[in-house]
Amino acid sequence: MTHLMSPSDHVGMLESMLSAIGVEAPPGSVCVAGRAGLASRYPVSGLACAALGAAALMVARRSRPEAPRPVLIDRARASWWFGFSLQPMGWVLPEVRDAVTGDYAARDGWIRLHANAAHHRRRALAALGLSDDASRGVIAGRIRHEGADAVEAAIVEQGGCAAALRAPGAWRDHPQGRAVAAEPLVHRLPGAAGAATHGAPDPVRPLAGVRVLDLTRVLAGPTATRFLAAYGAQVLRLDPAWWEEPGMVPEVTVGKRCAVLDLRSPEGLAQIQKLLAQADVLVHGYRPGALDALGLDTGTLQAIRPGLVDVCLDAWGWTGPWRERRGFDSLVQMSAGLAWAGEEAAPDPLPVQALDQSAGYLMAACVLRGLELRRESGRGGVWRVSLARMARLLQDAADAGFVVPPVLEAAPDAAYDPAIERTAWGPAQRLRAPCLVTDARWAWDLPAGPLRGSPPEWW
Repeated sequence: MTHLMSPSDHVGMLESMLSAIGVEAPPGSVCVAGRAGLASRYPVSGLACAALGAAALMVARRSRPEAPRPVLIDRARASWWFGFSLQPMGWVLPEVRDAVTGDYAARDGWIRLHANAAHHRRRALAALGLSDDASRGVIAGRIRHEGADAVEAAIVEQGGCAAALRAPGAWRDHPQGRAVAAEPLVHRLPGAAGAATHGAPDPVRPLAGVRVLDLTRVLAGPTATRFLAAYGAQVLRLDPAWWEEPGMVPEVTVGKRCAVLDLRSPEGLAQIQKLLAQADVLVHGYRPGALDALGLDTGTLQAIRPGLVDVCLDAWGWTGPWRERRGFDSLVQMSAGLAWAGEEAAPDPLPVQALDQSAGYLMAACVLRGLELRRESGRGGVWRVSLARMARLLQDAADAGFVVPPVLEAAPDAAYDPAIERTAWGPAQRLRAPCLVTDARWAWDLPAGPLRGSPPEWW
């Protein structure tokens, strides 16, 4: 890692994250090395350092509970990890985005369609009165003469995913924007009492033996569980048989076993209850009420596994009229004004999926804090994070002012670990660790693999 003096654009956001999970850290607990950052109107690299710093600090506290050592964050690597960590060797990563996904000019502004999932694509096109094979040009022609808000409403009503571009001030005045501004960065609720299942953690692999049930998809939740797996957690990811995300699977399944399970079937529901009873942590990204409808509400989850650390992500916030709306990072950027570049300008989003990435590392910090509290009290806990609240954190940091850093170049070959990861698609290299936690080893026990590579059971 480099050891140049770093900008301080991460400090306030790091303090907010630690305060949100109830942690006081002495000065110097998180050190950041490096100066350059991602080109943006917002302190995106500062956000990367803050989120990774919060998660790494919690690893340090678990590795050495009595005397945690300071952690070091490499600013450049943290920024690169907010993009893609995998460098294929002799093969090409699948496309991340469907051809329909993207920004479209409307009569009175701009709107973004998110159609990477086949069912979201079908619903968006149906709302526009178009066939499933409509081209991007046809879609653009259909939207050009419509109002952005009207198109957004029609697609959302149909169960699709879209967001009109709004100015930051318009979002602050919007009912959902006001609701999000009033929310805490992390919602915390006490869980049921349950004896911890582990002895003192291994300082080298501090999460070894911790079982994490992963019910998340692109991208924040998988980022959280990938981080936990890097320090030894046993992560089992479950997806329905119809789910596909080929562009992201090689990026986020490293260190995990992945299985198919249909929670809507009696057999699948019985199996997940069995898995939950043996889990330490549940990480999920279902919209509010979705698990409740399956009979897996918060109280039931805690009854199935007393002491469970339950961490969940929502796109639009946990209160307000949009709390149950489907959403993704790029859509929140549009609605919340992060992609706003001026009255006449096209959308100019953040250079990376920074809301997903930062929320993911904050979720990992919540997991580690939840395990820490369970070790102290024997009680589990419920933790809730949202993309929209992360957007507000980033906007507040920008409003407070920051020095624009030198522009960070693309990751050079030397930024990648020389060790070869034998993924299911071919050999590859991962970026070197973005954080240094004394004694704790950052490494995955399994290479990236397909979503259907394992049975739905603990090993």
